[in-house]
Amino acid sequence: MQIWDFAEYAAWALSALLGIYIVTDWLKTDSRYSEEELTSSREGQLEAITEQHEL
Repeated sequence: MQIWDFAEYAAWALSALLGIYIVTDWLKTDSRYSEEELTSSREGQLEAITEQHEL
């Protein structure tokens, strides 16, 4: 039963580390880029220009 207890604690520790990484990455990205830049769709605009539809 000890191995399952260890696996449970390891899973919780990994979960906490991933959560901390996600929050720090979110804060770094939020401080580095503006909201307009993050929500822009530059790729979508390029596709709309180059895309040709024929009916």
